Amino acid sequence: MPRFFIESAPASDLITLTGDDAHHITRVLRMKTGENLTICDGRGTDYQCTLTDTEGGQVHCQINTRMPSRGEPKTEVTLFMALPKGDKMDFIVQKAVELGASYIVPYVASRCVSRPDGKALVRKIERWRKIAREAAQQCGRGRVPEVMECVDFAAAVQRTAQTEMPLFFYEMEQETSVRTVLHSRPFASAALMIGPEGGFAEEEARMAQENGLTPVSLGPRILRCETAPLAALTAVLYESGDL
Repeated sequence: MPRFFIESAPASDLITLTGDDAHHITRVLRMKTGENLTICDGRGTDYQCTLTDTEGGQVHCQINTRMPSRGEPKTEVTLFMALPKGDKMDFIVQKAVELGASYIVPYVASRCVSRPDGKALVRKIERWRKIAREAAQQCGRGRVPEVMECVDFAAAVQRTAQTEMPLFFYEMEQETSVRTVLHSRPFASAALMIGPEGGFAEEEARMAQENGLTPVSLGPRILRCETAPLAALTAVLYESGDL
């Protein structure tokens, strides 16, 4: 069933969609009066609706039922992703949203090759937010995960440390597996720091540990920067019972 997001909970039993959503419903999907669709308020509630009118560039829907969104994980997971080269971040954002990430925070590490300037970075973040919204609609999320503003490495470490399960996925870690740490204690929030193509610098690893992050391994194989965050998310959400 088609799924769309609105900015807040509806004040009545009628919902009106405009702009791109209305265009997509009428021109792309070619939906007709009487057809059903799902509208989500972005706060965890789904509204099962019937399309009642499509006049004047607007789409009017009658709410039939309200129910909690099934697609939202119980555990809040924030992905801190070092800026990768090319369009790899597009893929990472899309799949992270599908898996269940709550927030995605791009950051700049010392070995990042990609370092877009102000205007270019603004355009990239706008595109990633659009990708996140489209992915959330497609996969049945109850909210659109937020793609945050880009931060530096120190800020990413500090924010990671504020969660109950602060994980630093370090390619040089050979003793502590992510499975061991996830089994060590219960958690309701987690943050995952993933490095760039060239990995973390030694001084970055030291800073992470000094600030309370736990260095962990994803196994004996070196994963690409676009593979590692998805493997890490899968492990964390599986352990927390959200997969």
